[in-house]
Amino acid sequence: MAEPLLRIRGLTTRFRTDRGHVTAVDGVSFDVDAGETVAIVGESGSGKSVTAMSIMRLIPSPPGRIEKGEIRFDGQDLLKLTDAQMRAVRGNRIAMIFQEPMSSLNPALTVGYQIAEPVNLHRRTPWKQALERAVELIGRVRMPDALSRRDAYPHQFSGGMRQRAMIAMAMACEPQLIIADEPTTALDVTVQAQILDLLKELATKANSALVLITHDLGVVARYADRVVVMYAGRVVETAPAMALYKNPKHPYTQGLMASVPRLDSDTTQRLIPIDGQPPDLAALPTGCAFAPRCRLAHDRCRAERPELTVVQGPEPRHQKACFADV
Repeated sequence: MAEPLLRIRGLTTRFRTDRGHVTAVDGVSFDVDAGETVAIVGESGSGKSVTAMSIMRLIPSPPGRIEKGEIRFDGQDLLKLTDAQMRAVRGNRIAMIFQEPMSSLNPALTVGYQIAEPVNLHRRTPWKQALERAVELIGRVRMPDALSRRDAYPHQFSGGMRQRAMIAMAMACEPQLIIADEPTTALDVTVQAQILDLLKELATKANSALVLITHDLGVVARYADRVVVMYAGRVVETAPAMALYKNPKHPYTQGLMASVPRLDSDTTQRLIPIDGQPPDLAALPTGCAFAPRCRLAHDRCRAERPELTVVQGPEPRHQKACFADV
């Protein structure tokens, strides 16, 4: 089998705080194949965004630090690259779309300039041609009157248009990998579907792999090929999307599924919440971090940390970190 485009093994990222060291990402491992869409899901604070920032090597130091692990992208370990080499990768071969486009776009520069900049920087394209490319990209993300939009400033755009501009910027150099961190968080529900459809369509046309970070399981069902479920900085389950939806094997994943409204179910059926709160990362319990909230936890769960193992069944890529026989 061909090597995955992105291969992460044992990634651990810690932050120094007033309360001591906090492990935000703890031994995370997963793969992303070329052209594949992988969704990373979990509650707030589960380590999804820190994983993405670690891949991009954008962890602020201090207080953060990637302690150990391997991030192999297209055959090279990103953690071993110099800062200059990593800058040549960002925005060129790997692009990231952030949660809030208004804070990601520079309010003092035109949108067209910001879209053209990576083309000028990474492809050595003269500014005139780079700005023409910006007009083409603005049209590709379906913004009307692309030429006038190129010369507009971010404050003149709606939230949905700003996110389209961020997608255009991400696609400017036709990257091999796009990381989208909650790309529709601040948008209206009707605009969210448009943005996600557009992002998936453009990634598919460019044969770019897409890592989609979200807490919305509906988004996962519609757009993802494979799912990575995180809890307290650790991967607790990973599987192809359809296998995960049909037969989730970790109690946490089952809890997430049970707490989401379904259109095809009895409207009188009550949702089942997950009891308790996510753990304090500065004071994680011994053993499985989910044990205090788990209905199936037993003594071994509270004493040992479960590792990812293959689930018995027809799908060899279905793994869970759980001792319970679910």
